[in-house]
Amino acid sequence: MPELTSSQGWSYLQQSKLDRGSIFRSRPKISPAPLYKTYSGTSRYELPRPRNLQAPLFKALASRRSRRDYTGRIAIQELADLLWACQGITARVGKLGLRTAPSAGALYPLETYLLVLEAEGLPKGAYHFNCEEFSLELLQEGDFGKDMAGACINQQFLGQAGIDVCWSAVFRRSMSKYGHRGMRYILMDAGHACQNLLLAAEALRLAACPVGAFFDDEVNALFNLDGEEESAVYCASIGSRAD
Repeated sequence: MPELTSSQGWSYLQQSKLDRGSIFRSRPKISPAPLYKTYSGTSRYELPRPRNLQAPLFKALASRRSRRDYTGRIAIQELADLLWACQGITARVGKLGLRTAPSAGALYPLETYLLVLEAEGLPKGAYHFNCEEFSLELLQEGDFGKDMAGACINQQFLGQAGIDVCWSAVFRRSMSKYGHRGMRYILMDAGHACQNLLLAAEALRLAACPVGAFFDDEVNALFNLDGEEESAVYCASIGSRAD
């Protein structure tokens, strides 16, 4: 494949970044599509209703919603459960640690960062989740809730959560093997990890909301990411439920 910065996948990510100067100028005018697709004139077969809705996973799937009202701090055990759900190691093959979320080629290009705003036993600050040791590495102590809310296009609920999670991509992990298409796989990985986190939050009776709208360079700056070799691709906020 060509060097990273001349690849099509890397160019797409750079060209689709948001910043304060171009956010309202860069959006192309694309007409919408219908919400549902059906085929007329075809044979249709009714399916039975799902029967396992009381099983924990099915209950979490049925009740999961994006929730933006938070109160109180997150317990340290809840935080550990959430991080294990999104990127915990569940088995080992040689030196490779297989995780709760699938990854193309088992390359795991994601890194998980978080801002602790209100969590039991942890100082406020920016952290990196070390999945190999199952620990948190404090990168910088401080209250960055307002910074995160501002970086996410002034979505104020991010500053009121217990924690904000950010997944970054180390592009070379996937793209050195898969070339341009590796960018697709990276974004799939982010979706897998975030959905695991959201379902775990629902099972724990926490409130959570995924966030894809953010000023890339501002979120990167919060975790000291260079935006070229490694860049933020997805975020989420989590807190105790207000209801």
